[in-house]
Amino acid sequence: MRRTAVQTAVAAAALLLAAGCTGSAADSGSAPSPSASSRSAPSPSASSSPASSSPAVPPERGSVRVVRTLAEHLRSPWGLAALPGGDLLVSSRDDALITRVDARSGSRTELGRVPGVSPAGEGGLLGIALPPSLSSGHLVYAYLTTRSDNRIVRMAYDPSKPAGRQLGAPHTVLKGIPKGFVHNGGRIAFGPDGMLYAGTGESGDTGKSQDKGSLGGKILRMTPDGAPASGDPYKGSVVYDLGHRNVQGLAWDPSGRLWASEFGQDTWDELNLIRPGRDYGWPTVEGKGHRAGFTDPLEQWHTDDASPSGIAYAAGSVWMASLRGERLWRIPLDGGESAGPVQAFLKRKYGRLRTVLSAGDDKLWLVTSNTDTRGTPERGDDRILLLQVR
Repeated sequence: MRRTAVQTAVAAAALLLAAGCTGSAADSGSAPSPSASSRSAPSPSASSSPASSSPAVPPERGSVRVVRTLAEHLRSPWGLAALPGGDLLVSSRDDALITRVDARSGSRTELGRVPGVSPAGEGGLLGIALPPSLSSGHLVYAYLTTRSDNRIVRMAYDPSKPAGRQLGAPHTVLKGIPKGFVHNGGRIAFGPDGMLYAGTGESGDTGKSQDKGSLGGKILRMTPDGAPASGDPYKGSVVYDLGHRNVQGLAWDPSGRLWASEFGQDTWDELNLIRPGRDYGWPTVEGKGHRAGFTDPLEQWHTDDASPSGIAYAAGSVWMASLRGERLWRIPLDGGESAGPVQAFLKRKYGRLRTVLSAGDDKLWLVTSNTDTRGTPERGDDRILLLQVR
């Protein structure tokens, strides 16, 4: 099929259920994990104190089936968030645009462009998130690059207004996250504790990762208003941990454990189980260093095989989208440990994979990333796929 080369803040209220229906041809998943990455020819929160009980251990071998293609011809898609009715919001990194996609028909409505975004390199309009509680209003949170920094903003969202004019002015939640041409981080998500988490990068300056006074190379935890959350490890700071190079994915398992994916440099990419106040090693350690004072990843991959982006939890496993690796990785879990060997699916079938999001039970949304200037776009790129996983 392819491929060549705050806590008091108002939050998202339930919207209209998605309408209409379509179905596109399904693709089946590929088999387990080889290592090469060259292209083929076409054809105190819950997260910091995990519960003692865990979901059932998944089968050792998994599977992936592409149920349908929901949307095509997206440009530089990056962030993805699900509205209460099931529809999706997707952000365009380079266009600073947020679009609503009907989860049944695939029809699109532009919410509007986010002002103040300065896209360049790996920066632009990145992750988006919706608060978990319901109230009288609608809010969309976004992580974006400006001319001076990376920051998190929130915007009122009014779907009753005309297309293109549904977003209110951005209100800054947190500013001062270091920016660079590379390593801007960008993933944001609300945890099961109702707090807002953000994965940041060191913006190409490795010293920021070990500097507790810098917001770069960290995972941050804050109230929906951007204040340090109760129980954060460093008093008066939103810094939750340190020692990261470029965090790209955040996800929680049903027991409240926080997992994060991370770009390595030349040797190892990582999947980490996150604990507050821990040091994950960068730049002293890349991958499993077994060094005192540093926390090793649960799993690691050669950078040719991964370059991980978004992650999601489904069917007992963490699923990790890979950019350079052009595949979807399955990491089966038994509590906070591996439950079996990792597997790779969809290898080189859809190109670079950017974002993965739980669609409930055994389903995932998967977003490709071939129009980001580093991929090789083909007809239909970029797209959102619905997967059934096991």
